Amino acid sequence: MERDQMRRLLEKVSRGKLGVVEAMEQMRHAPIDDLGYAQVDLNRAVRRGFPEVIFGQGKTPEQIRGIAGRLVEAGQSVLVTRVGREAFEALAEAHPRAEFHEAARAVVIPHGRRRKGRPGVTVFSAGTADQPVAEEAAVTAEALGNQVQRIYDVGVAGLHRLLRRRKVLDSTRVAIVVAGMDGALPAVVAGLGDCPVIGVPTSAGGYGAGGQGPAALLTMLNACASGVTVVNIDNGFGAGYAAAMINRGPSRGPKAATTPTMAKKRKTPSKRPKSGR
Repeated sequence: MERDQMRRLLEKVSRGKLGVVEAMEQMRHAPIDDLGYAQVDLNRAVRRGFPEVIFGQGKTPEQIRGIAGRLVEAGQSVLVTRVGREAFEALAEAHPRAEFHEAARAVVIPHGRRRKGRPGVTVFSAGTADQPVAEEAAVTAEALGNQVQRIYDVGVAGLHRLLRRRKVLDSTRVAIVVAGMDGALPAVVAGLGDCPVIGVPTSAGGYGAGGQGPAALLTMLNACASGVTVVNIDNGFGAGYAAAMINRGPSRGPKAATTPTMAKKRKTPSKRPKSGR
């Protein structure tokens, strides 16, 4: 059961449209479902705002289908990461709504009708080779209810490509910046914008020592620009999830004021001059 479902259920009880016993029957399922090979956390959607995510790497297609099936039965959306076409086909047999995002190596099984996502998340990639990790971040953020803008191949070797997209950066509430090689792009984005930046170093694109991600990771960890946080090498999922949580605020419209000087000043009555008597 997800948060919206629980809220609607409790509202029905509050309005007298549903009895307490009936509500308890709908909520009686154990928060953990023991499948033997997996302990499925059915209560995570209530605690965290999104159901348990299935890390597909190392699991068999049958295990992935079993875990996903239990989440679907509980009325929850499903996100599976690090999987190939074999796992997708196993899921699609049982769940026709399953969507395969090949570049991201992810499968999404949506629950209910699609809603318009929250705007504010933008994914930047330095090079074309970084796109698989960038797509994992983007698909994750979208699965968690966000609209995602993608700005790819705007690395520091040609900064004019990034500068011509300044309007997108100015409307961004949280930026995910994916880069390999020297990993300098997150600091550049942070220096140009006023939003938090999540740096994602990649193992793609590099020669010799440090070229498989450590050099990019160390560069991002030592970024001069403020407001840069960093996830591990190739962890697009972690970046997408963190961005979704940052973007999940009370404000659904334009970016809210973030400093006291940007807030609307309260009007105060002007003081009358003292009498000369």
